[in-house]
Amino acid sequence: MSLLNPAFESLSGAHSSVAEVLGNVRVYPADMAPFLGLPDAATPQDWADAAELIGPGRVVAIKHPDLVVPESFTVDAAIDLVQFVAPPGLGAADPELVELGPADVPEMLDLVARTDPGPFRKRTVELGRYLGLRENGVLIAMAGERYRISGHTEISAVCTHPDHRGRGLATRLIRAVAAGIEQRGDRPFLHTGTANRSAIRVYEHLGFTVSNRTKVTVLQVA
Repeated sequence: MSLLNPAFESLSGAHSSVAEVLGNVRVYPADMAPFLGLPDAATPQDWADAAELIGPGRVVAIKHPDLVVPESFTVDAAIDLVQFVAPPGLGAADPELVELGPADVPEMLDLVARTDPGPFRKRTVELGRYLGLRENGVLIAMAGERYRISGHTEISAVCTHPDHRGRGLATRLIRAVAAGIEQRGDRPFLHTGTANRSAIRVYEHLGFTVSNRTKVTVLQVA
């Protein structure tokens, strides 16, 4: 299984039950995640199936370092990413954190809107275990799981309300989510933009090491 093609691998395995599929192409439901999965060596038929599967007007994203996009698609953005893997034994349980579920989604979406940690939609919470921290009943920080590939699970949606930054909450959440991943026997990994120096410093401080340099390409049918 390849960490360089995480959406395709996840949608072919752990998340296959939610995948929308045509031929070799997979995509998450639009209200769950924007990610499209294509085989590593996508053929013209794969791209044609992708166009039919997503249809006009739907914006999707592909994480892959060397994506050659045919003229039948329009590229809206291409963002350089760094992929990190966690060191062994990173996880640490945190009894102050609470598990989040569908009833918490409105608050989670509000927090995401304030912090922009990456794509998070109303059904993203179904992709894995999400933890949050509340103060005076208000959700102020969260993180959870997204891609699941054989032997690895991605930590995603790490975010802290702007009024509560500088308190080490992201570190606590990353380690707590990592603890659950490690209990399953998986190794945590994650992605961030190369320009997000503050996040990179946090991950490096925790002992994460670079596994790949890749990119996310945002596109739609032309």
